[in-house]
Amino acid sequence: MKIAVVLNNRSYEYDVYTLVIAFWPGVPVHVYDPGETFPEKPDLIISVRIEENGADITLIGEEGTANRRSVSFSDGNASSGDENRRILVKNALKGCLYELLSSMTGITLPWGNLTGIRPVKLASEFLKAEQSRETNPEKGSGTPKERAVRDLTDTYYVSRKKAHLAVSIAEREQKILSRIHPEEGFSLYIGIPFCPSICLYCSFSSGTIGVWQKEADHYVDTLIKEIRACGRGAGRPCFPGKKLQTVYIGGGTPTVLTPEQLERLFCALGENFDMDHVLEFTCEAGRPDTITAEKLKVLKRHHVSRISINPQTMNQKTLDLIGRKHTVEQTAEAFHLARSMGFDNINMDLIVGLPGEGLAEVDRTMQALEELDPDDITVHALALKRAARLALHMDEYEAISFQASDDIMERTQETCSRLGMTPYYLYRQKNMAGNFENVGCAKPGCAGLYNILIMEEVQSILALGASGSTKIICPDGRIERIENVKDVRSYLDRIDEMIARKDPLR
Repeated sequence: MKIAVVLNNRSYEYDVYTLVIAFWPGVPVHVYDPGETFPEKPDLIISVRIEENGADITLIGEEGTANRRSVSFSDGNASSGDENRRILVKNALKGCLYELLSSMTGITLPWGNLTGIRPVKLASEFLKAEQSRETNPEKGSGTPKERAVRDLTDTYYVSRKKAHLAVSIAEREQKILSRIHPEEGFSLYIGIPFCPSICLYCSFSSGTIGVWQKEADHYVDTLIKEIRACGRGAGRPCFPGKKLQTVYIGGGTPTVLTPEQLERLFCALGENFDMDHVLEFTCEAGRPDTITAEKLKVLKRHHVSRISINPQTMNQKTLDLIGRKHTVEQTAEAFHLARSMGFDNINMDLIVGLPGEGLAEVDRTMQALEELDPDDITVHALALKRAARLALHMDEYEAISFQASDDIMERTQETCSRLGMTPYYLYRQKNMAGNFENVGCAKPGCAGLYNILIMEEVQSILALGASGSTKIICPDGRIERIENVKDVRSYLDRIDEMIARKDPLR
């Protein structure tokens, strides 16, 4: 199947395109200007004509049959430069398009016409608005939480189940954020862009440690140079006057580094940043085959409070297929080793929708995790991005099923509930299996603070290392970014430039 979108106003292209691919994941969708010739005849033409005060949407099938719907922009016009009016127009346009596509296909999407990655941030805004109207006699029936759920279902066609999930998480996040006062501090992200192997579904800018082994020391040296320049080592630290509240070392797989390299990195952090106010210190130990007692001793010595041991699945056949070079047994062994050494906040990541995995395989994974009893489980719905080898070579896997259903997602949440966990953060990505979400569940006191802060965008984050993306939350709510280069070689060669880019933060 091929779909053509004919759009006369490209400023709304992203909004239209992402909603169309949500209904037809994996189907080629191309956007054209009116009058432009199609290279080949599409199976479906979606014509979206946007005028100043309204829009007309027409669906034309192979047989020439047409479905039409119109919408007026009563509170705004499409050509206005005002951002609030643009949002009103966008919501009206997407609502109309969603109704038409849903009517044509018979499909209702779990998240309605929401295509952004932060539905909980939107839910939080609704919840705060309803809480502020609590004393208003015209507030409507129900609690602020119930009304916020209605806001999501009525405005964005979100299913009641997903709306309740988003608002419940927003409510928990509010309580956590009120205790840590994120505006008083900042977070620090350290990127280690190496892995033992590259997973089939991965699109991150990581390289295999086998290829970069000889450069790993050079990378650590360069990273330490950036740490010193951005910390107190150079006498001009970034975010002066703010307290460092969370530290997150991710990648890649940080534990591909040797114990000696990790020791040097952690010592540099302690020497150049005030760690006295750190509420959470996370290090991803994502690949079980990179975890050793010696490395865990380094983490423990430097007061790492939270680690991730990520199996993705507990089915060996799937691990072999996706390029994870470890066994199910190694995952359990690494987990028990970490527990024996005193790590009492261990997260485990899973992916739902991996090739060949259905309900039976997910059940097997959840049963294995229930026996391990981690403190935090993050369930990801598979998202195939353009750079992932699985997306590039999808034709090789046509005979293998890719499943993510409401039943499968529900089963993961049932296990989390039995383990005493509740959902505490959530985000979405394009091209997600089943149009679902990534959701983190944790036991009381084990919620990942960094995860909440980065998703809610309420605290500035200093990001160091290749691919680091520093995020500055401005007093007026604007978000500015300072990017490090993604390529490892470029990072090594251009480190002085990466340091200079952060001069505005001093």
